[in-house]
Amino acid sequence: MTDYVVGLTGGIGSGKTAVSNRFAALGITVADADSAARQIVAKGSNTLAQIEAHFGQDILNKDGELNRAKLRAHIFAVPAERRWLESLTHGPIMAVLRDTLSAATSPYALLVLSAGSGRSPLIHRMLVVDAPIELQKQRVAARDGSKPETIDAIIAAQPSRKARLEIADDVINNEGLETDLDLKVEALHQQYLTFANHG
Repeated sequence: MTDYVVGLTGGIGSGKTAVSNRFAALGITVADADSAARQIVAKGSNTLAQIEAHFGQDILNKDGELNRAKLRAHIFAVPAERRWLESLTHGPIMAVLRDTLSAATSPYALLVLSAGSGRSPLIHRMLVVDAPIELQKQRVAARDGSKPETIDAIIAAQPSRKARLEIADDVINNEGLETDLDLKVEALHQQYLTFANHG
């Protein structure tokens, strides 16, 4: 297991995946909460069976996979349902993340968290990917066709930009060119290598 963990967070549509993919391309192990969340609700999983029992068979696609868009629209319209789902999935997601970090052999690892403003005790340094809210909304709409009211509800449920930035050790402002992002990630990578090597 690597001894140094960098936390990565940001609001929906801020570009967390674009940033984490660049770290992965540099050989860094990435433990991603969104990927873990998809993994634990795979077809045939116990967690998916519990979700189906709670929300009904309509929450599945015809192939038996979870209809993520329908679930997202529902839970962000009904906060109590979102809290129920979070309580169900939190433990299994954390177990997957810990397993990924435990198996990491890179000099440091990246722990990608959904959009939280909290700080896990696993994390040594926190990186926040930031973008203006209007740009976040445009990206999400273009990415998955979510309705504006669903996007607004998701953003409202997430910690504010101010709250995220307050916990940041490092910030990537992601409203420029792809090449800008490459340079920012490379600079931070070199910095994190130094931190990891010096404990």
